[in-house]
Amino acid sequence: MTAPITIQSLSPQDAREQIGALSAVLIDCVEGGASVSFMSPLTQERADAFWQGVADGVAAGERILLVARDGASVQDGASARIVGTVQVVLRQPENQPHRADIAKMLVHSAARKRGVGAALMRAAEDAARAAGKTVLVLDTVTGGDAERLYERAGWTRSGVIPNYALWPKGGFCDTTVFYKQIGAG
Repeated sequence: MTAPITIQSLSPQDAREQIGALSAVLIDCVEGGASVSFMSPLTQERADAFWQGVADGVAAGERILLVARDGASVQDGASARIVGTVQVVLRQPENQPHRADIAKMLVHSAARKRGVGAALMRAAEDAARAAGKTVLVLDTVTGGDAERLYERAGWTRSGVIPNYALWPKGGFCDTTVFYKQIGAG
């Protein structure tokens, strides 16, 4: 039996306290070949600096940071280990107050194929809706597991941009842009 996954929204303080755990997920994804804005090798210092910026954005009310915790990692009263994360970027141009971006949906390689990504996406949509957003936008590598996840979750493919980014070890990859209406506009 698989241990339960719990989703939690992190406060700015929690985000700062969890930078090491968040960096571990990011580094695992990048070193596993995920094209998520970083080149390989991703150092701990660069990963930590990224998450510090995210924590600052949470503190400023510009984004929501959600994490997935694995109950299987709880021992002797310790906190459940972070195995995934996603962000809802609330701050948008003044003519788009109804929109949010979904960013950095990451699942540690050891926790994949257990519904972590789907749970994170449901929580992100709920958090965006609670924040008054009605349209969500995201982009992902074309042909990857995340693309299939978003399609199963009811997201609409907008189009593909060829050679949009680089793989972590070099070489171009295409990106698919998705959107989802989550409320009345």
